[in-house]
Amino acid sequence: MERDDKKTNKSLLKDLLCRLQCRLCYTPSAEKLNSEDTLLWAQSLERLLQSKYGMVVFRAFLKSEFSDENIDFWLTCENYKKIKSSEKMKSEAKKIYELYILAEAPKEVNIDHQTRELIRGQMKTPSRLCFDEAQNIVYRLMERDSYPRFLRSNIYKTLLDSAPGSIKV
Repeated sequence: MERDDKKTNKSLLKDLLCRLQCRLCYTPSAEKLNSEDTLLWAQSLERLLQSKYGMVVFRAFLKSEFSDENIDFWLTCENYKKIKSSEKMKSEAKKIYELYILAEAPKEVNIDHQTRELIRGQMKTPSRLCFDEAQNIVYRLMERDSYPRFLRSNIYKTLLDSAPGSIKV
């Protein structure tokens, strides 16, 4: 069984690398990602997430590990904070709660019971900051767990190795 999982992960990695290489051929030169940019991703998770290309590669890595709900939730929270209309905020908060926060949610994130209950209590009148604590927990989880694995991954190492001058993504 473990051998099958390794085969599946290798297959996913090969597929991702193939897609990245295809993008190399069709991206305008103005959108090049050079090896310096790729090296900057190793400085911090924040630096990685600030990069358009870093975000794409990190998300693909998380997807290959079946933990993309974390980055999806984090990005959803970033977009949620930009909502101006209170009606839109209320409907989006409900969607986020049902998709990520509710116990047994389709993309449930790993947060403690106290935080989950705090958010539940704020759903009648959600604010721009109602998901902040959960978002911080998920960010720290990615920073401690997923991000170091990403830096050790074949995906990241291959990007570094194939970038003597530049990589077009």
